[in-house]
Amino acid sequence: MTTAKYQIFSSIVMVTAMTMFFSCKSNLDEVNKIGISENEPIGVAENIDLKYTDSGRVTANLLSPKMLDFSNRAFAYNEFPNGAHLDLFGENNEKSTVIADYAIVYDKTGIIDMQGNVILASAEQDTLFAEQLYYDQNREWLFTNKPVTFRRGQDIINGKGFDSDAEFNQAEVLEIDGIITLDE
Repeated sequence: MTTAKYQIFSSIVMVTAMTMFFSCKSNLDEVNKIGISENEPIGVAENIDLKYTDSGRVTANLLSPKMLDFSNRAFAYNEFPNGAHLDLFGENNEKSTVIADYAIVYDKTGIIDMQGNVILASAEQDTLFAEQLYYDQNREWLFTNKPVTFRRGQDIINGKGFDSDAEFNQAEVLEIDGIITLDE
């Protein structure tokens, strides 16, 4: 009878082992998600001072107290919850500045959404004040449908929207009112 018990016991062990072996599946994505909440950033950077260069020349300098990296999402983005300050340098080292209380950069679309006390000052001292402003990096185009104030020289133009290329060469304030000087 001992042999029969041994055969029954080994059959049970064999069936259990086979069941466990075939029930396990390899899912690397699920394993990688362990310990990482999908609602949390994959990285946090503080006191950023990031310089972009092109051919050895600094073209931009990004300063921010905090950046949250959500590149672990299907629609990846970087968030600047405490604001951002960006200096852009032209070919002759002329400086334009962009400041916002909050910004978010969407990687796939190249859209930057700036919100809260947005100020964009060009090297020629043209200045745009807005509640919210979008920048399409691919088209190098600025736009918003929120109220804006655009100051060019002595002119102060208020409007309910704005469209422009990055250089303000094709700047258009939508539904305008304000003070505009005219040459007589």
